[in-house]
Amino acid sequence: MSFWSDKRVVVTGGAGFLGRFVVQKLREQNSRHVFVPRSAEYDLCEKEDVDRLFDAARPQVIIHLAAVVGGIGANRMHPGRFFYENAMMGLQMIEGARRRGVEKFVCLGTVCSYPKFTSVPFQEENIWNGYPEETNAPYGLAKKMLLVQLEAYRQEYGFQGIYLIPVNLYGPRDNFDLETGHVIPALIRKCVEAKRASAPQLVVWGTGQATREFLYVEDAAEAIVLAGEKYDGAGPMNLGSGQEVSIRDLVEMIQAMTGYAGEVIWDQTKPDGQPRRSLDTSKASDFLGWRARVPLREGLRRTIEWYVQKELKPSGAVIV
Repeated sequence: MSFWSDKRVVVTGGAGFLGRFVVQKLREQNSRHVFVPRSAEYDLCEKEDVDRLFDAARPQVIIHLAAVVGGIGANRMHPGRFFYENAMMGLQMIEGARRRGVEKFVCLGTVCSYPKFTSVPFQEENIWNGYPEETNAPYGLAKKMLLVQLEAYRQEYGFQGIYLIPVNLYGPRDNFDLETGHVIPALIRKCVEAKRASAPQLVVWGTGQATREFLYVEDAAEAIVLAGEKYDGAGPMNLGSGQEVSIRDLVEMIQAMTGYAGEVIWDQTKPDGQPRRSLDTSKASDFLGWRARVPLREGLRRTIEWYVQKELKPSGAVIV
């Protein structure tokens, strides 16, 4: 019998990219009562829908992954939506959980909540030392307010809520849409399509000098399930791979692995986003005994293989 065996668990966003892997990990832990609310039936921004969800599922544990997310372009186009919906979904779910006596609330935050200029590697205690990078600040601040809510509820009500901060995730089943996807799936799609079209060039945003840290989605799912069982601390916990890479080096890796040999044009009129991102994950190691297992190159290989096999029809049309 594992911690999860007889728990009634709600995984918001459980049908999404990360959520599917979290649900899979729960199943591997013999979790027999997992409820995945779908957005068509439950609008988590609305109190009435949240109440219906609690009535239907009667959760003991909630893993809140539901979010409106995207790359730099999507954040610039929809700052209002990204702020409102991410804040409201979290606020409603946490308040509903408090009122219903939920035993544990696992809230997924975002690395975008860290200040634009943060000492590298980012440490959890530095999350309040400045304003987030401007292009994704509304999203980052909306998620950051959920950390405030969890800490306030812990102080006043003894509410057991934890807050996890993952770096950029990637892997099979990611969002490969060029407008709304994150950097790795967007680059993979661009390189695959450019190779298929024998295009002499492809365009990438920014200068290539910014750095990022990426976490393979299965590693992230494992950490989330472990944290739900083992971590009860008030402060946030970083989840990362420990491997920082520049966007320029990332592009070169993806080019080589997809076989695209054309020229990369760097559109320096477009933003780089946050200058550097790399997390100190010692807290996750200490409390969970967890470390990321999938190296970046291996994770990229799996993601590219999945995309080529599953996302490209024989006609070359892309399913998004």
